[in-house]
This record gives sequence, C-alpha cells and structure tokens, in this order.
Amino acid sequence: MKFSHKMEQALADFGVTSNQLTEDERKFIDEQGYLIIRDVLSPDQVQAFTARLDELTELEGEDAGKEVHKEEGTNRLSNLIDKDSMFEVCITHPKVLAAIAQVIQKDFKHSSLNSRETLPGAGHQRFHADYGKPVKPGEYVVCNSVWLIDDFNKTNGATRIVSGSHRKEKLPQDEMEDIHAAHPDEIQLLAPAGTVVVFNAHLWHGGTKNESKASRHAMHSYFCQREDEQQLNQREHLRPETVNRLSSAVRWILDVG
Repeated sequence: MKFSHKMEQALADFGVTSNQLTEDERKFIDEQGYLIIRDVLSPDQVQAFTARLDELTELEGEDAGKEVHKEEGTNRLSNLIDKDSMFEVCITHPKVLAAIAQVIQKDFKHSSLNSRETLPGAGHQRFHADYGKPVKPGEYVVCNSVWLIDDFNKTNGATRIVSGSHRKEKLPQDEMEDIHAAHPDEIQLLAPAGTVVVFNAHLWHGGTKNESKASRHAMHSYFCQREDEQQLNQREHLRPETVNRLSSAVRWILDVG
C-alpha cells in the first residue's frame, strides 16, 4: 500500500492495524471483490439507527435525499454525518477502514454517507459499478460499504453482485444485453442486521426488488481516492458546528481540514 504519513497517522488514530484483516480475508476481497464483516453493530445500535433514520425521513419529507440522490420506491437520506454524531462509526470503524484500504491501496477519503430504505414492491436496480469507466485490476478508485440495519434476506431486496467482476475491466453494459436482468453468476448478499459488507465499488452490483411486506433499511458509506471528487462535497455541506465536534483524524478523512 502506498500511503502518505498523514494517511497512516489517520488510520492509526482510528485503530487500524496491519493484522486487522486475516490473509484469507485480504485474498477474498482482492479476488471476489467483497467482504462480509458480521456483528459490527450491536442490536441496540441497530435499533437506534433504525429509529433515527425513520425520524429523519419524517422530518425531511420531500427534501429527503436531495443532497445526493432521490429514487422512486425508496426513502433516501444523504449527508448523514452532518445530522447526528451517531453516524461517525460508519467512517471510523477500524476493520471496515482496513478493508477499504485493502481495496484502494492509496490515500483515500470519505465520499458520502447515505441511507436507502427500500419499500415493499420496489427497489430493483440495474447492474452498475460506482465508477463511470473500467479500471485495470489493482488500480481501484472507489470502495463502498453497506451497513445492514435490517436483515438482508432472499425476499426483501438484498443487494446482488457478480463476484469477481471488478477484475473484468468492463462495465455491465459492455457485456450484458439487459443490465436490469439477472446475471448467470449473480449472488445475493445475505446477512443479519448489524453486518457490514465492504465491496470494491467497481464490482457489478444492484438492489433487488423487495418482495416482503416491510421496508428494508441500509446505509452506504462510500470512499474514494484522495485525488478524486467526493460524491458529496463535505466542505460545502458540513455545518461549522459539525466540523468543530469532529476529531482531527475524522476531519482529515472527510477532507475538511
């Protein structure tokens, strides 16, 4: 990994160590493009996040998600770091950051923290990557993490992926006739609430339709190379009082000073 002294210091401040990931975990995320990390959040934390996300959705109404993205059939929220200190764990958890570092391999920063609540009967997405052009294996620019606030099961809209597709040097539309259709090699990421799935964001992925009778909550904590543009410019959106409560390491990873 080619990290600057500042990157190394920030990771150290967050408690990231060289043995945070096992060799098997490093190999798996390198080759398959994702890593399932269980029990990141406790049941009490899951309950608190659910309550706060529902509260923010109600408070923001039609404006919910407007900072980044709104999507029919879902309740979206954006700019979560600015809205409650409880969300800071999504950018500071040491094992999650170790997995992000394993993917990007260079100085990186936080790009955005959003939530996506998939409503019953909705949520199906096309296969896509979170970067607009193919990259060579090992030259990855973006990495995402999905924080499961509800269980991801076969019926409630769990994310689907094509394992290893981050190494194809292709986008889904370069190979698939219909990027909304099923892929013969797709799998669903199924895991209980409290799990975090870190995935190379060049991996082909997309949400599936929520066939259940309940909504399904998740958060997406997204990272990019230091030189890349953030999905949500933190300097423009974080209030001064938010920046003032953050540690120097958090401000650095958010690129706000």
